[in-house]
Amino acid sequence: MTRRAAVAAAVVLATAAAAAPAQAAKAPKLRAALDGIVAGGAPGAIMVVHSRGRTLRLASGLADRDARTPMRPGMHVRIASVTKTYTAAVVLQLVGEHKLRLGDSVQRWLPGLVPNGGNITVRQLLGHTSGLGDFEFDPRVLAPYLGGDLGYKWPPRKLAEIGAEQPLFFPPGQDIAYSNTNYVLLGLIVERVTGHSFGRELRQRLIRPLGLHETTFPTESALPSPFAHGYRVFDQPPAVDITGLYPYAWAAGAIVSTDEDVARFFRALLSGRVIGPRLLEKMQQGRLEHQVDFPGQRYGLGLISFPLGCGKAWGHNGDIPGYVTYAFSTRDGRRQMVLTINQDALSLPREAAQALGIALKRGFCGG
Repeated sequence: MTRRAAVAAAVVLATAAAAAPAQAAKAPKLRAALDGIVAGGAPGAIMVVHSRGRTLRLASGLADRDARTPMRPGMHVRIASVTKTYTAAVVLQLVGEHKLRLGDSVQRWLPGLVPNGGNITVRQLLGHTSGLGDFEFDPRVLAPYLGGDLGYKWPPRKLAEIGAEQPLFFPPGQDIAYSNTNYVLLGLIVERVTGHSFGRELRQRLIRPLGLHETTFPTESALPSPFAHGYRVFDQPPAVDITGLYPYAWAAGAIVSTDEDVARFFRALLSGRVIGPRLLEKMQQGRLEHQVDFPGQRYGLGLISFPLGCGKAWGHNGDIPGYVTYAFSTRDGRRQMVLTINQDALSLPREAAQALGIALKRGFCGG
């Protein structure tokens, strides 16, 4: 969910040297890059590279440190804030169906939930320009989990209320600030517009039509098998297994998937099979972000453009306790790289973060 500056410097340094995309994936170099992440202290890593109709699947390290289970391609992970692109796609489908407008206010669909909601629009929620604070910054939200109750269930509406209680970052529309509150509100708006649960809409609109057979929107802590355990270092090593964390972020970050299914989703989205060309173009029109992984990074309507040395990548990244995922695609979705580590970015050792930067460069740029 939250993107961490701790990884940023290593990623930027590694990607800056890339000159041009390779014509084909270099499996030995990619495998070495994943091995470097593990050698740097991460439990394990998975990478999928899709190019010219071919898919390369690689893994390194361990999915379960206690059982010594090897990491394998196709294992389920929490994709965290990569979920936001899926949520945005559902919202934009409703816009395309004229059931919702980008200019609609939060107050229209969720009356009384957000102070000043009459001046905050759906478009601003999608692009993180609402100015709303992030519920994750409130200590009440993480307190149950830090206290050991990993299965504690926050109702999405309560999280939205907590987020709305936070001080505004700025007046609506005046700047950009990443906030999970925006996407929980979008999930609630989807439910209000359709009369169905957000999970149902996600399944009916994206998961089933696109054949995302390994993708779920869980309402419990358990992950489908096979899955990679997620780890986090708190005050000091060793890393703690926190796989059982309840997916409290909901529409902002709860999806469980595989790297290959994530690539399949972005390929469908960017090739125009999910929303129409006009709305896809709006989705790709981003505003310059602050304090991000890549200088010049822009956030559109649930879609990020990452400037790399070999060109621009489109997609999203996600960081939740236990997992970090990067999903990169060319604008048309023909070349892709998805990489997941089963330890979150905040607690990755410096050496693993540096190796992550190298892996991202080699995976997408072919360097």
